[in-house]
Amino acid sequence: QVQLVESGGGLVQPGGSLRLSCVASGNIVMLGAVAWYRQAPGKQRELVGSISSGGTTNYVDSVKGRFTISRDNAKNTVYLQMNSLKPEDTAVYYCNADRVRSSSGFYYNNWGQGTQVTVSS
Repeated sequence: QVQLVESGGGLVQPGGSLRLSCVASGNIVMLGAVAWYRQAPGKQRELVGSISSGGTTNYVDSVKGRFTISRDNAKNTVYLQMNSLKPEDTAVYYCNADRVRSSSGFYYNNWGQGTQVTVSS
């Protein structure tokens, strides 16, 4: 069974930075594309950005130039570096792996449990 675990959230002042991690476990052979989503209170979950297995990234306009997604395939880990944080970035952040190959087969649409990011003075 494949698991995704996010970490790195917390309380930060406006203008500050945080780095979130998404670690995949479960005898991973290949971690495919990974996307970061966020969900603010009372709002729908929205896509923040994604990274392909080859490292190509895409971002929603509201975070372009402030957020950076990277990956370390050797560690089965994807990162979300968030700079110049704003109060409107406050949300629970989730990672999603579209397709993961483990020693026991393929797993699709895998979600982590989320990590809270609060931007406030």
